[in-house]
Amino acid sequence: MNKQTVIIVEDDSEIAEMVIMYLHAANYLTKWFDDSKGVVEWVQENDPVLILLDLDLPTQSGLVVCKEIRAFSDIPIIMTTAKVEEVDRLIGLEIGADDYVCKPYSLKELIARVKVNLRRTTKQSLQSGGLEVNSESLIVSYKNLQIELSAIEFSLFNLLYSNANRIYSRAHIMDLVYDDYRDVNDRTVDSHIRNLRKKLKKLSLENDLIRSIYGAGYKFEPIV
Repeated sequence: MNKQTVIIVEDDSEIAEMVIMYLHAANYLTKWFDDSKGVVEWVQENDPVLILLDLDLPTQSGLVVCKEIRAFSDIPIIMTTAKVEEVDRLIGLEIGADDYVCKPYSLKELIARVKVNLRRTTKQSLQSGGLEVNSESLIVSYKNLQIELSAIEFSLFNLLYSNANRIYSRAHIMDLVYDDYRDVNDRTVDSHIRNLRKKLKKLSLENDLIRSIYGAGYKFEPIV
């Protein structure tokens, strides 16, 4: 399975380098921004699993960035800051942050918080609508029924499932799911979608989970 990407938004390069080193050791990929510029756009165009967001940034505060991201995404956000006043903590959480870490922080504790927040997100998604998705066995289950997917099918399904109601174009799917999309085209994506739908029918669901959006791509619709 593909490694998960964590975004670090931190203007202190020494802190960022240490966080990146620890995240890599924990088997995560990273994307570092030393300012708020471009962060929101990158999140919209890619699929990070968590954001470590500094509160005090040169161009735009972390609170503004957090609010903008919350307008379209539920990705876990951990705020990092040197401000320890309770009012800042409350504002940070009320604006949509999931957690709050004060500097100076232990890097081991930070990684532990990353894992806890990701575990919390995974548990929520696994229990969504009674559908269970097992990334280790590549099995999707519903009630007493289950189907086994190929690695590519599971990656494709998990991409859509983890971002319910978000439309992915074929080109975006090729970038995110296939290791070498030079040998993949629209027909390949459509073929895997058809195979996925055939297998999902075996779960006797009341509605189709993967919906085609004419001229746009595909999206996952949660169980109703």
